[in-house]
Amino acid sequence: MTRVSLPARRRLLGQGLAGALAWATGHASAASDAATQPTGAPHVDRTGLPSPGTYALPVIRPCPDGLVLNADGRGMRLRQALGQRLSVLSFMYTYCRDPVGCPLAYQVMTSLHRRLLADPTLGSRAQLVSLSFDPTHDTPQQMALYGRDFLADKRVRWQFLTTASVPQLLPLLDALGQEVTVETDARGRPTRTLNHMLKLFLIDPRRQVREIYSVGTLDEEVLYNDLKTLALEAATS
Repeated sequence: MTRVSLPARRRLLGQGLAGALAWATGHASAASDAATQPTGAPHVDRTGLPSPGTYALPVIRPCPDGLVLNADGRGMRLRQALGQRLSVLSFMYTYCRDPVGCPLAYQVMTSLHRRLLADPTLGSRAQLVSLSFDPTHDTPQQMALYGRDFLADKRVRWQFLTTASVPQLLPLLDALGQEVTVETDARGRPTRTLNHMLKLFLIDPRRQVREIYSVGTLDEEVLYNDLKTLALEAATS
């Protein structure tokens, strides 16, 4: 089991991405993909985790804006969906089976959801956002089915979003630096997204990206700590 120390988080983020790239395979054939993936992801060593508010999370980039669809099929801007909350944004497929891909992100976000339920003050200010890589398959109805248990729980907001088409999705991916392979038709038009690297984005109430997590740095305790740090920052600014 590989363990990643917290003091080296930012340096190891790049290494984590490289490792994820080496592990990543196409999701179009999920069953065969799962057979070729490692059985577990690196684990972060929490012993070096600093206390919330004792460290800074610099602004990485502004969060882009674009049209998305919520699980009810209602169209909105991504920035409208984010609002002025602390947000953890994850791109995903509902049918992904890569153990160090979407299921890993879902597992961590589910654990984080439980932590936020136990912390109503932070839970009322934070939210989780899952946005599909594949609008061709992941319609609003599919996203509603995928996230139905969490959509019904109003104590901590978890939004399950998609887009109307791949062309509407691509500018969001490009602006966030989310690597992905795009399948095109005979005329060169994008039809669906395929291979991607796991990334989660921490976004502040001003809709600025403050941290990016990948396989080597993704941990529920780290996310919770960073959310609390941004909440303390907002309270003192």
